[in-house]
Amino acid sequence: VQLQASGGGLVQAGGSLRLSCAASGRTFSSATMGWFRQAPGKEREFVAAITWVSRGTYYADSVKGRFTISGDNAKNTVYLQMNSLKPEDTAVYYCAAGYGSVWYVRDYDYWGQGTLVTVSS
Repeated sequence: VQLQASGGGLVQAGGSLRLSCAASGRTFSSATMGWFRQAPGKEREFVAAITWVSRGTYYADSVKGRFTISGDNAKNTVYLQMNSLKPEDTAVYYCAAGYGSVWYVRDYDYWGQGTLVTVSS
């Protein structure tokens, strides 16, 4: 099972990026797919999640209104559209899949390798 995250890069404040997370090795048709991020010296934190079955979406307060999570079942891929980026959004972004709560690192069983997002001021 692999989760491959991509789409990170360097962007100026106010700019946009779209992250992708492609799953291979199995389908996650009943899973929760989430995005987390980890800034230097900080703990990994929840960003957004989507549940495949109900298509419910969940966001951290810090990104609500700026980020949008979506998924494509046929491609087994989840996306994170990030708009109005701020320097404090700078972090390594990880995608993950799990079957428990949407909010906590401990509830995700599979993790991608991370993609670096750097927002310059």
